[in-house]
Amino acid sequence: MHKKNIVTEGKELSATSKVLIMLHGRGGTAQDILDFSTHLHVKDFSLIALQATNNTWYPYSFLAPPSQNEPWLSSALQLLKDLVEDLYSKGIPSENIYFTGFSQGACLTLEFVTRNANKYGGVAAFTGGLIGDKIYNERYAGDFQNTPVFIGSSNPDPHIPVERVYDTTKFLKGMNASVTEKVYDNMGHTINEDEIENANKLVFKA
Repeated sequence: MHKKNIVTEGKELSATSKVLIMLHGRGGTAQDILDFSTHLHVKDFSLIALQATNNTWYPYSFLAPPSQNEPWLSSALQLLKDLVEDLYSKGIPSENIYFTGFSQGACLTLEFVTRNANKYGGVAAFTGGLIGDKIYNERYAGDFQNTPVFIGSSNPDPHIPVERVYDTTKFLKGMNASVTEKVYDNMGHTINEDEIENANKLVFKA
C-alpha cells in the first residue's frame, strides 16, 4: 500500500495559496515531476508532488480490469483524497487546487478528479485516460462546473490508446469540464512544447 510520501516546493502553503498537485509516471519520482514544473507558469503556486511506493501507482496497465490493480489503485486514490481534504481543512477552496500528471500519473489524475468532480482550478493530463478495461460510469460523480482540462497525447502511443483519450474527453465534457484535447501524430511517449504552451494558456492562465 502507498505510504504518505510528499515532496513540496514553491510558495509556503496558506489559505490563499494556489496549489498544484503533481503525479509522476510509472518508474518516476516526485522529484522528476517537480523538476518538470519549471516549464509551467506556476511560480506563485505551492507545489505538492506525491511519491508512489516502489515508483509505481498500480502494477498493471491502466486498461486492465480495475480489480487487477488493487489494492494499489484504491490506495493511490485514497492518498489523493486525503491530501485534497487536508487542503480543504486549511481553508483552500477547490478552485485554487490544480492537478497535473504524466502517463500513469496522468491516468491517476484523471481518474481521481472524475471520481470527485468539482470546480477545480484546472487539470493538465499529459498522456493519460480514465482507468479500466472500460469506462465504468457508476464510479464517477460530481460536476466540474467548467473546470479547464487539458489532455495531450500521441497517436499512436505505446501505453495509451488514442480511443481512450477520445472517450475520456467525451466523458469529462459530459460532466461539464471545459476540455481541450490535443493529439499529436507520432509524438512518442513524451511531452512536447505545444502541450506545455497549451497547459500554460488554458490551465495555468499565463
